[in-house]
Amino acid sequence: MKRILVTGGAGFIGSHLCERLLKDGNEVICVDNFFTGSKENIVDMIGNPYFELVRHDVVTPFLAEVDEIYNLACPASPVHYQYNGIKTIKTSVMGAINMLGLAKRTRAKILQASTSEVYGDPLIHPQLENYWGHVNPIGARSCYDEGKRCAESLFMNYHRQNGVRIKIIRIFNTYGPKMHPNDGRVVSNFIVQALQRQDITIYGNGNQTRSFQYVDDLVEGMIRLMGTPDDFIGPVNVGNPGEFTIRQLAEMVIRQTGSKSKLVYLPLPQDDPVQRQPNIELAKEKLGWKPVVPLEEGLQKTIAYFTGKLGL
Repeated sequence: MKRILVTGGAGFIGSHLCERLLKDGNEVICVDNFFTGSKENIVDMIGNPYFELVRHDVVTPFLAEVDEIYNLACPASPVHYQYNGIKTIKTSVMGAINMLGLAKRTRAKILQASTSEVYGDPLIHPQLENYWGHVNPIGARSCYDEGKRCAESLFMNYHRQNGVRIKIIRIFNTYGPKMHPNDGRVVSNFIVQALQRQDITIYGNGNQTRSFQYVDDLVEGMIRLMGTPDDFIGPVNVGNPGEFTIRQLAEMVIRQTGSKSKLVYLPLPQDDPVQRQPNIELAKEKLGWKPVVPLEEGLQKTIAYFTGKLGL
């Protein structure tokens, strides 16, 4: 049994990760300040004697004796991370410093949940891990994009200077149950609008593309990366390379919900990427990983969750 710390453990991805780690026979310490996380996401785990919940903000140091750390703490949707850009940067940068310091002291292995946003609005397609990105450092999204890029730099420098055992995963668009209904991400937006018979709002012309991975696939990739030998640190892309236009996603949601919602087009936000698709050859080679849940199936599960969540 390992003692594993998950920061942001009450969030969408973090709560799924905590469940899986408990299922695998580990002791889990879930740390969250509940800015975007929810106790509802973890309520089923609270009675488990091997699960510990701590309300804490990673911007301040945290002390514990742990074997592994998954650093997921940071608001991940534009609505939330742009609400307080300074706080977002602090969470990414100071949170990384504090968790790396903990890993250094305890000799724990630590995984950084980075993001495809480090590639910005990419000029190459699909995106490989050796691509440095095309990011606006002063735009509205920069608090998140540059915060995550700085966190990656901190991880690499703690590894080079102090020998900290690190792993860096770059997470592409992920969806599934426990997403916040109002988090502003495209899958949850479309599902909630369709279920409530509202117009579905598409930003831009709908031809921009995204790749969507189901949350269970991501969690499997994270655990496999943590289990790799110390000489493989990443970064490694984990996402579903299946590419869909935003309009295709909207039409799929309308079809699966049986909604009469109409598509409404609004201006594209600043620096919103036109294309986003991962190259996952490295994940296949080093992790033996590839996504197994197709979009149609994952959407069915997510729609069922939101149907219950909204009381429909």
